[in-house]
Amino acid sequence: MPLFDLSDRVKLRVTGSDRVRFLNGQMTNDVRKATADRALAACVVNAKGKLDALVYMSARPEEVLLDAEPEVRATLAPRLERYLIADDVTIEEVTEDFALFHLTGGNAPPLPNERTWRQARRFGTAGWDLLIDAAEHDRVLALLAAESPLCAADEAERLRIEAGIPRWGRELSDQIIPVEANLAEETIDYAKGCYIGQEVISRMKMSGQTSKRLCGLVAIDDAPLAAGWLLFHPETGKEVGRITSATRSERLGHEIALGFVKRGSNEIGTRLSAHHAEGQTARVEVVELPFR
Repeated sequence: MPLFDLSDRVKLRVTGSDRVRFLNGQMTNDVRKATADRALAACVVNAKGKLDALVYMSARPEEVLLDAEPEVRATLAPRLERYLIADDVTIEEVTEDFALFHLTGGNAPPLPNERTWRQARRFGTAGWDLLIDAAEHDRVLALLAAESPLCAADEAERLRIEAGIPRWGRELSDQIIPVEANLAEETIDYAKGCYIGQEVISRMKMSGQTSKRLCGLVAIDDAPLAAGWLLFHPETGKEVGRITSATRSERLGHEIALGFVKRGSNEIGTRLSAHHAEGQTARVEVVELPFR
């Protein structure tokens, strides 16, 4: 089971008697389903259904804990606080107070002392989070790394891309609707009740259509790919998308990428032309995610 050090993620503690009701009005998933031993993924979106953040949340008797990618550290708490009116809710940033580790695997790891792991699906597969005091980071990291290899940043990025998992600053931004990034199954509860942005997301579900969707791409001639390359339909010459992340997958033996491709050009098996601004080109094929 590979080990991931996610301690740089922004962490918020939400307290107060109205915390669950308030957060349920801000999140795409049902906060009531979050528990102390299960971290639940959810999106925070604006009134147009576009992303403000992708978060994981767990609940303890007097608080809800949120964590999100470090890129939204300056914006997530203010975004939530903007909708506080007369609610008994306090939002406190506790990023520096806690360290966060993650292990993939179906079975809970042996506990370091009395610590409790919580279930969390972060890399497209079953896994486990461990949230501890920041002062214990080095000691617990050494303990965990003795049993499981610590993933370096480039290896974690490769695994993320192979699993088709979007991340902030690559696939995710304030221009993306969660459904477009394949986040619906893990992050959206369509029966939970009203939240900001719900109308847009519900309409998208009813229509069954999106203008674009996050796709897997494989280089047909095994040419290296890179984020930022534009995608064109080879027959019409029209621009139909853009690569957002790319890597070499030794497991698959291919150059692979993630990218958003417009409706009409994103069916599995469609072949597209990828172009770099400096003139490099490559042929790619749309494939199912996760990569297999």
